[in-house]
Amino acid sequence: MKQDWIDFLRQQGADESILNFGNPAKELTQAQSGTVLCPLEDLALIRASGEEARVFLHNLLTNDIKGLGADACQRSGLCNPKGRLLANFLVWHAGADLILALAADLHAAILKKLSMYVLRSKVKLTDASSEFVLLGLSGGKAKDALAEMGAIPLANMRISGFEQGQLLRLDEQRFIAVVASTAAQQVWQKLAKIAYPAGLTCWHWLEITSGLPLVTAATTEEFIPQMVNFDVIGGVSFKKGCYPGQEIVARTQYLGKLKRRMYRTHLDTATASPGDHLYAPETGEQSCGRVLNAAPAPQGGLHLLAVIQSSCAEAGEVHLGAPAGPSLHLLPLPYALPSE
Repeated sequence: MKQDWIDFLRQQGADESILNFGNPAKELTQAQSGTVLCPLEDLALIRASGEEARVFLHNLLTNDIKGLGADACQRSGLCNPKGRLLANFLVWHAGADLILALAADLHAAILKKLSMYVLRSKVKLTDASSEFVLLGLSGGKAKDALAEMGAIPLANMRISGFEQGQLLRLDEQRFIAVVASTAAQQVWQKLAKIAYPAGLTCWHWLEITSGLPLVTAATTEEFIPQMVNFDVIGGVSFKKGCYPGQEIVARTQYLGKLKRRMYRTHLDTATASPGDHLYAPETGEQSCGRVLNAAPAPQGGLHLLAVIQSSCAEAGEVHLGAPAGPSLHLLPLPYALPSE
């Protein structure tokens, strides 16, 4: 079934990796000022079912899963005992179950990791990636494209149901349609009448513009939640009980010893990949940070989300790959960082 979907996308013009549909420059322009439809093939899904599923995840993840409403979605993370993020998720209800969306290249490892905690809990964890297709819509006409499918959630980070799946509202103009795999081609063709088909490159740029991190295999176990601004974007609760790494996360929050933050930056030229090291005069040959996410920008060059030592970012001189490597230029985030 999944291969049928991939074959369909390629018939629509997608390249081998679903990064674009044949005209990446136009797709980015549409992402900036029009409306785009993106298959989110870099994400995979885990289903948690059973009467103790909510409690089970609440005891493991950084956010308040017990308090997650049936009509809401939430950002959350799974940490190792040292408080470093193994992965981050979007979490929402699907009937009596919970669905977790995460980076596809971490899916198998995280499903195995979570399964180790099940023991005697009345919860079942399964790979739900083949059950659904995730479609990202962004732009001024996204609501128009979705209107025929059912009621659109009225508030950000809320969900609603429609005949073929669910609709997650991320912000004023961005949505994720969680579509049953059997209906994916039909829904795509309907949405593509209004939204311009675009590849993963566009969605990655939109996520970076929104200041929303995605932990992948290249950066797993590198950052505590606050380093990727989880305390600002609603990915961590400081009122819930214990979870792996909670003591370190809480200590960082209340003692105010956070030295690194996630920033949005631009590279004029060069390539960059998640996990690449960053350097600054202040730290010499020692790395002052790492690239978290990267995507081509509509105006050229790359936009990045990068975790950087705050004093280096504030000094304004950060380089990619080596102390004399290409310079990063800081861009504003769509939210304010707290004063440390």
